Amino acid sequence: MNKNKLYTAAERAIRQALRLRKGEKFLLVTDRQKLEIAEALAGWAKEVGAETTTYLMTETLRPISAPTAQFQDLIRGASATAYLLEGRFAEKPFRGFMVAEGSRNGRICMMPGITRDMMERLVNIDFKEMDRFTRQVMRVMKNAEDVVVENAAGTHIEFSVKGREWLNDNGNISKPGMHGNLPAGECYTAPVEESFNGKIVIRLIDDKLGRGVMTFRQGKLVDFEGAGIEEVIRTVGSDETARIIGEFGIGTNQGARICPNMLEAEKAFGTVHFAIGDSYGVGKNKSKYHFDALVDKVTIRAKGKEIARNGRFLIG
Repeated sequence: MNKNKLYTAAERAIRQALRLRKGEKFLLVTDRQKLEIAEALAGWAKEVGAETTTYLMTETLRPISAPTAQFQDLIRGASATAYLLEGRFAEKPFRGFMVAEGSRNGRICMMPGITRDMMERLVNIDFKEMDRFTRQVMRVMKNAEDVVVENAAGTHIEFSVKGREWLNDNGNISKPGMHGNLPAGECYTAPVEESFNGKIVIRLIDDKLGRGVMTFRQGKLVDFEGAGIEEVIRTVGSDETARIIGEFGIGTNQGARICPNMLEAEKAFGTVHFAIGDSYGVGKNKSKYHFDALVDKVTIRAKGKEIARNGRFLIG
């Protein structure tokens, strides 16, 4: 087996994250841009004895918003699925289907927009220390009724997470029903919808770099400005479920950078992200859409204590 950095990262993805086993059915969903990553993953899947099927999404079929009947059969029969497609706004409903169906009977690793550099830099790591720190963040945030997030750009948002489950995206996607990202490195939950009030000033929304402003009242987006969020609203049209707060996440991967790829940016230290749309079952909102918005250099207060100041954690 090739032992370059890409293949070493692919081995970690197969053996440590998905923990594929002999006889399991592994579905790889890729496009041409990600073929070298898919080949590395397939090679290690074969090495551990899994049965691999590769689904190549051609440009002539894109953007894809709904799965074919044949594809539905494939994912419903898979023990584990990896999604590698380049991220596109119009394909959000398809990604939502992938998360729901991929984790219904099996497990799914979402890697939208993954690059070779990200594989080598952020997947080819030891996840233990990142997991330890992420769990510490979750402990201090759990059941907080008085979360406040601010930054110098003008963000001021207040909300509660009391009674909401926190999930640890630590790279462990080893059991049926699980879904997670590679690269990993965040903890997340869904704010109590009616408690969510204020304004966030964002650096990017999904893969659209650039300043934006989003104003919320009782969990609903009521005003916005900025090219990225304007494109999101055009995409969702009149679908009101896409305007409800669905996620609050905290980045805990020290190697991640703010860049025009939300898969990496939302993991960066000193950042948080808020998603409108589907809450992945943690909150009340269900939607075919899920759009992440990044806020950087944050100060976070919870339970009357400062957890982070200007993008630097005060725990650890």
